[in-house]
Amino acid sequence: MGVTDMVFLLVIGLCAGWLAGQITKGGSFGLANNLLVGVIGAIVGGVLFRLIGLKAYGLMGQLVTATVGALVLLFLLKKFGKK
Repeated sequence: MGVTDMVFLLVIGLCAGWLAGQITKGGSFGLANNLLVGVIGAIVGGVLFRLIGLKAYGLMGQLVTATVGALVLLFLLKKFGKK
């Protein structure tokens, strides 16, 4: 993975984390947490999309995949997180 790919992953992760926060009405979680949720969400989304046979193409496809993964991650964290 080159530097360009790493920067691309971080930008997509940051955007996906922010979008997931906006969709769940949680708002922004701060730069570092948005990035973390988005990058982990991109991995989760990629696995989920592969399991159901979907592929993401281009910037928008990867953003959608990462955002869906981040939403799933946030749902699981709220469901099984601290109470």
